[in-house]
Order: sequence, then C-alpha cells, then structure tokens
Amino acid sequence: MELPRRPRVLLLIPHLGGGGAERVTALLAQGLSEKKYELHLATVAQRHPRGECLPARVTVHRLGARRVRNGAFALLRLVRRVQPDLVLSGMAHLNFLVLLLRPFFPRKTRVLVRQNSTASAALRFGGLPWYTRAFYRLLYRRADRVVCQTPAMAADVCEVFAIPEAKLVVLPNPVDIKGIRARLALEQAQAPDAMGRDEGPRLLAVGRLSEEKGFDLLLEALAQVRQSFPAATLVIAGAGPEEGALTAQSSALGLQGAIRFAGHVADTTTCFAAASLFVLASRYEGLPNALLEAAAAGLPIVALPSSQGIVDLLRGQPGVRLAGEISAPALADNILAALRSLRPGERFAHRFIESFRLEHAIAAYEELIDSVLGETSR
Repeated sequence: MELPRRPRVLLLIPHLGGGGAERVTALLAQGLSEKKYELHLATVAQRHPRGECLPARVTVHRLGARRVRNGAFALLRLVRRVQPDLVLSGMAHLNFLVLLLRPFFPRKTRVLVRQNSTASAALRFGGLPWYTRAFYRLLYRRADRVVCQTPAMAADVCEVFAIPEAKLVVLPNPVDIKGIRARLALEQAQAPDAMGRDEGPRLLAVGRLSEEKGFDLLLEALAQVRQSFPAATLVIAGAGPEEGALTAQSSALGLQGAIRFAGHVADTTTCFAAASLFVLASRYEGLPNALLEAAAAGLPIVALPSSQGIVDLLRGQPGVRLAGEISAPALADNILAALRSLRPGERFAHRFIESFRLEHAIAAYEELIDSVLGETSR
C-alpha cells in the first residue's frame, strides 16, 4: 500500500553560516519532523556549501545568485520544479522577493514569512530604500502568515503597516540550549582556567559590524569602563561593513590592546567560557539569537533597550542589567554596575530562556505549518 505523500516544505534563506536568521533556518531544517514533512532548503545567494551542518534528509538547493534580488528567476524555477506545499522565508529582503513572485507560484503553495527585526525602527534608522515601507504594506498582505519573534514586534507590524492581526503569529526563536551547554561544558573541561584569575573582566559582543548593532557606542562605553577597570577587554565576534570605522575608532580611543575583532565565528559558544559579561549594544533589534544563546550559557547580560520585545524579556531578570536609554554613557554605567557586583566567572540560570528551548520552538512551528496546510486542504 502506497503511503500518502508528506507535505513538501521549502525553507528559504539568502545564505547559511551568517547571523541569527540563518541560524534559526538551520535549526528548523534540523528539527522539523522527517516523518511529517519532506524538507527542502534553498540558499539564494550562496554557491558553495559552508556554515551549518544539515542532515542528509534535507534536500539543499543552492541558487548561486550574486544578490537576493538577482535570484528571482532561479527561485521561481525552483518553486515550479519542487512544487512545495509551503514556503517559509527567513529575512525581510528575501520576503519581499518571495511575495512579489507569489502570484506565479503554484496555486496550492502557502507562504510564511519570518520578520527578523522591528520594522518601524529599521525604517527610521536602517537607511533602507524609500520604497521599503510600501513593500511592507503591499506585499506582506500576500503572506498566509507573518511570523514575529515577540508580541511587541507583531503589534508594531500591525500598527505601522496595517497588516491584519489574523495574519500575524508570535513564535519563539529556536535555541539549542542542550547543545550550547554541552559544548560549553566541553570547552570548560578542556580549558578550566579560561577565566584567567589575574586578568581583567572580559566583555563579549556578537553581531554584524553595522550601524544598528551599536558597536561604536560600545567602544565609547569601554573607554569609560577602563577608567575604573583598566584591564577590561572586549571581544566582538562578527564581520561587516563598519569594521574599518570601528578599528579607527578603537585606535582614536586608545583601545588598540583592549579590543579584539574576532571576525565571523561559526560557533559563538567557543567565546562564552572566557567571557565575564555579554553586552547587547544595538540601537534597534528584534530578538537576537546571540542574546538568547548567551543567556542559555548563563552569562551575565548588559543590554540597551533596543526594542520593546527585549525590554519585556529582560526587565527585572536576575543577572541582567537593562539600560534606561540607548547611549554610550548609559551602557557604560550599567557595565560598571555589573562588573562591580559580579564574582569572577559568575553564571546565572536565566529562567526566561526556557520558552525558547529547541523542542518547544520546533513544536510551535510545526503547529503553525499544520494549521496553514489544513486551511489549504479545506
């Protein structure tokens, strides 16, 4: 007897091996049920395999476009060939392309788009093209669902772009808490003195080197912090267009020996064991996986109020200091307060991370997929 065909799910991302959105897509590919779905993953702007390790049961397609916007015809050909029952797109500029092409998809194909930033803040501060607001308003209505990371993000999309509430759903980012803690335990076993008793506090920040991530604010704050903690150092894990400007700023502030630009780090868990404190200095954010992974590792956290979602998550949490405003002095004050109160190597059992456990998040995504596919069948 022939078994019924599993629904075909196509995950879309510009490339793998990058930041939080790419990590979420990879975790979904690894975690979504093989028994329930036939899984495909397409990287639009990636020619060669790198980054996340995907299971053999996931069919990977590399479209090899120079940029996302150049991948329209290749993406349309792929969708026509694969005939997915559902497409899940993972980043805003790719979402626009997918929704532009949707009228040319097979009629049965459902489309979910994942919003990975607070849209209103990105429009105000992100230097986005003038037509971006119109794209949000016109195109997001074509999605069957818009997946947001926090209730505040969903409210923002609804208010700013008049997207119907029925199309919005809040799902937790998947975080591999067990995997992070297992790798961290191994790292600590191999280097038990990683904290270095005689060394100063080590700050850690993770993210793309771009203006919205606020690393310029963090460098200014570090210069102030070193007046009280002269041995304090900072590691920034990430790459991006602002690297030259940040390097010049660190020199101007006299921080050459106190800061290390580590470049892209495939597994930031390798940075956690030696860190005294994780710092989120972003001007605006959705809900970055770097923050959640640092929390899973138990790191103390200092954060700027980069979005209402971050404020709602972190306010009043033990082991967390949340600044009252987005500025270098506010960041410095909170870093100093944290360093004065922390014991060397101190870690926290951040309870708020539990709702992001991989198994919970995957189950929530599967429930959404099944619900949307069920609407199609009816």
